[in-house]
Amino acid sequence: MKTFLRSFTALTLLSTSMLSVAEEIVAPVVNKGDTAWVMISTILVILMIVPGLALFYGGMVRAKNMLSILMQVFVIFSMIAILWAIYGYSIAFTEGNAFFGGLSKMFLKGITPDSLAATFSKGVAIPEFAYVAFQLTFAAITPAIIIGAFAERIKFSAVLLFTAIWFTFSYLPLAHMVWYWTGPDAYTDAAAAEAATATAGFLFQKGALDFAGGSVVHINAGIAGLVGSLLIGKRIGYGRESLAPHSVTMTMIGASLLWVGWFGFNVGSNLEANGLATLVFLNTLLATAAATLSWMSAEWLMRGKPSMLGAASGAIAGLVVITPACGWSGAMGAICLGLVSGAVCYWAVTMLKTKFKYDDSLDAFGVHGIGGIVGALGTAVVANPALGGTGVWDYVANAAAEYNFSAQFISQFWGVAVAVIWSAIVSYIAYKIVDVLVGLRVTEEDERQGLDVSEHGETAYHL
Repeated sequence: MKTFLRSFTALTLLSTSMLSVAEEIVAPVVNKGDTAWVMISTILVILMIVPGLALFYGGMVRAKNMLSILMQVFVIFSMIAILWAIYGYSIAFTEGNAFFGGLSKMFLKGITPDSLAATFSKGVAIPEFAYVAFQLTFAAITPAIIIGAFAERIKFSAVLLFTAIWFTFSYLPLAHMVWYWTGPDAYTDAAAAEAATATAGFLFQKGALDFAGGSVVHINAGIAGLVGSLLIGKRIGYGRESLAPHSVTMTMIGASLLWVGWFGFNVGSNLEANGLATLVFLNTLLATAAATLSWMSAEWLMRGKPSMLGAASGAIAGLVVITPACGWSGAMGAICLGLVSGAVCYWAVTMLKTKFKYDDSLDAFGVHGIGGIVGALGTAVVANPALGGTGVWDYVANAAAEYNFSAQFISQFWGVAVAVIWSAIVSYIAYKIVDVLVGLRVTEEDERQGLDVSEHGETAYHL
């Protein structure tokens, strides 16, 4: 009898222990530090958009169009915030097929303060509302980047209609393709991992790495901007009259705000305040500094003088190039990416644009499109542990997987190719629809007068 009682007690303790372990797996821990960091990161990304991007772009246009840029960025942010809550989040981040999510969380249905979103660590989660808000800011800044390609000549109504169409059919599918997965807790063994991956987005299944938006945000927006600049045409006087920035001071302020806000963009994408977040933080700092110096040096060498506008543009090129790689690169890899992007993007906005004679007004394609491509492909290089990278984590083995450079480069190429083709096709169709419905371009008289007065009936400056 005593033996039986001892065995029963041991079995009871064992079963209780197993239940406790099971409960830990089923109920992820929500850390207040992680939650706070994601919310702060969300605020930092808002700072990137309004006022950061608005001032960066605004300073580069002529004085008569300053307010129109501020208005476009401000209203795009507001409009996308609403569309994101109505259907955007659901399409991007619920299970559907490999290209589109479903509508199960339309109007944020079913999400409560107790709902959780997965992070990148097993057993760790954040409140889903925090994730909704954080991803909202990514969705909002992407179409705002596009407007730099055709600044000073597009109708405000065309901007809004295009943004709504493009957000729905280009941004949301790419976000789903790259970032949607069930989370690490589903990867318990090989069979479970295979089943979980089968429900993920198309490019996630292909193994494409995009930590914070190289393809989803920058390539996507850059290609849309290029298509827009070609379809809308050049500004009046392009190549014949001075179209110089009216306030490089404003542009420098905007670039600085973008640099500060980008720590939320990149480091916030880690979703946790842990050791990896500190690496992402350092990478974001170093790549940007390196690209600033690289662009400045290239300009100094080619034109004889380094400019403030060039240094500010170089900083943005560095921020763009490190975005997809920031969670996988080592610090030296980040510096190398920054050095490459500064020089390559300088070439793109000077020689490439001159050769093909397109009017990418504020270099949305030259910096974001080209920089995003360099960063996405470069991720395969700098992620290599042999070069100081972190490698790719195997959630079944709970260890870094053996790194295969050629396979990873092919995965990155898939990400770039799909982003370029998808964005180009959707953008072309969206511009054509907008042109038929409301027209894309303002009249010649309105363009010469300036969009501040002709489109908004007010001016940025009273002289």
